[in-house]
Amino acid sequence: MKTFLETYKKEIVPALKKELGLVNDQQVPALEKVVLNVGVGRSLKDPNFLEFVETSLTKISGQKPVRTKAKKSIAAFKIRQGMVVGFSVTLRKKRMYDFIQRLVTFALPRTRDFRGIDSKSIDAHGNIALGIKESIIFPEIKSDEIEKIHGLEICISTTAKTREQGLALLKALGFPFKSSSKK
Repeated sequence: MKTFLETYKKEIVPALKKELGLVNDQQVPALEKVVLNVGVGRSLKDPNFLEFVETSLTKISGQKPVRTKAKKSIAAFKIRQGMVVGFSVTLRKKRMYDFIQRLVTFALPRTRDFRGIDSKSIDAHGNIALGIKESIIFPEIKSDEIEKIHGLEICISTTAKTREQGLALLKALGFPFKSSSKK
């Protein structure tokens, strides 16, 4: 069985090279990194929520998340300096491609009322950020084992030089974008 990385190298790179009119394989845009981020604002009232988010993010990403701590105290939000306010994971290479494959083939189609990603969410450098309201769309998270549902932010960085190159890369990787038909 071919991995997603092998599929990218053998099928997607030549297709993108031809589509974008590039001369060299090194000019073809590629995925650079994927950053998963979860804010834990509710943990002020529930200390078990921190452990729950950490284990679920570990299951989703395949590696241990880093705790994000507050840089300064903010009295209005009841946050003190050094308090854990989130978790973050950066995926690269094989884990990144495995995560993208699971996101595109399993997670996004399982999202409730999902009609596709808006192509306007791609920035000028071909990067995209997605917000997921429920982490239970990932197959690693069993819905009967969950006590609380939390959201997730996914930032995908590419080596694309333009928005059009980034869009072509993400479409080739199988990201489901909304049709651009105007009504």
